[in-house]
Amino acid sequence: MHRYISCLPSRHRTSGSFAAVSARFFLLTCCLLGSVGQTQAAPTTPVNDATVLERLPFKANDPVARELAELRKTVQRNPNDQANAAKLARRYYELVAEEGDPRYLGYAEAALAPWWKLAAPPDEVLLMRASLKQFRHDFAGAIQDLDHLLERVPGHGNARALRATLHIVQARYPAARSDCQALQGPDNALIALGCLAMVDGLTGHAAEAYARLDAAFKAEPQAVTRGNRLWILLRLAEMAQRLSNPRAAEAHFKQALALGQQDTLLLAAWSDFLLDQQRTPEILALLQDKTRSDNLLLRLVLAEPGVNTPAAQQHRATLAARYGAAQLRGDTVHQQEEARFALRIENNPAKALRLAQENWKVQLEPHDARIFLEAALALRDATAAQPVLQWLAESKHEDRYLLQLASQLRKIAPSAKAEARP
Repeated sequence: MHRYISCLPSRHRTSGSFAAVSARFFLLTCCLLGSVGQTQAAPTTPVNDATVLERLPFKANDPVARELAELRKTVQRNPNDQANAAKLARRYYELVAEEGDPRYLGYAEAALAPWWKLAAPPDEVLLMRASLKQFRHDFAGAIQDLDHLLERVPGHGNARALRATLHIVQARYPAARSDCQALQGPDNALIALGCLAMVDGLTGHAAEAYARLDAAFKAEPQAVTRGNRLWILLRLAEMAQRLSNPRAAEAHFKQALALGQQDTLLLAAWSDFLLDQQRTPEILALLQDKTRSDNLLLRLVLAEPGVNTPAAQQHRATLAARYGAAQLRGDTVHQQEEARFALRIENNPAKALRLAQENWKVQLEPHDARIFLEAALALRDATAAQPVLQWLAESKHEDRYLLQLASQLRKIAPSAKAEARP
């Protein structure tokens, strides 16, 4: 299945008329919008320094483990040092993209506890709070924080980019375009172009958007930072998929993989491409040791329907248990992914449709539309699909597979849904 991710990169710098925008921060925002891990971690504050919160998956001599240990010691020595607390929180946040484990988000929130409930916290805390809120699908709260930050610092590129992302996720395309245009400047030219390409790619101008971004990227490839290169290649790959050009999409994905960056988003998007191309053996080889992340475990399970090994059975049971635990907690972050699981693995289109409908109230992106339409089509319920059909028509979206699903649904007589219901 296609996995379209609308997200922007960013650098943590706010000096000048506009902060230069680069890759790491908002590349992982994509992962968080896509529910990267097995739990929605709550902030945890230790009773004392000896309390063991979690055995993190690092070796003792791992440079990341050493970095985190030093940052934690610095914060423990002075918990009210906002700069170091924000640095620790940001590093935990970045690890989610690398490891696919959302427990780091709870640790990030705990690091910011002294400022978390303030009406007007420092800029960096406000940005991180918005970022963590969007993970929990509190998009209204996240945008409110970003609005406050941009009122305070109109040139805050990180905030502008994240707000554009959230507008795209919720199909507020004019507002997203406005934020993308505000990013334009000599330092951000390619990122602003990529941001606008995301909007254009969803609103009837995908071919032109792809051509502009591809040409700009090829014109100055050495001027693009390594992190930005990954972000741009993923944007090009998703637009090529949308335009039914798998050869170009694969080329972009392979360029991104060749960068050698550990990134859950990239692996999920590449796996979805391989699923569409029915190249499941490659997914099995790619993801066998990546089961900590729900996103990646889902792709592995979707690649294993014909595999009846004990490991495959365990993978399905583990993912079902994680989704069940999320439901008990009232966690709605995983609804789009769980809908895919319900339709493809549990063969329960009614459950898939219910989940897709609930998810559509929050997220209105192509991958959300796809599972919604697939579940409605499996039930022959054209009426239920009307919200997505309306979105397709109003946005002038061009994804050919989605348009094919929509065409099939429009041919279903209204009375057909009664026959399909159990």
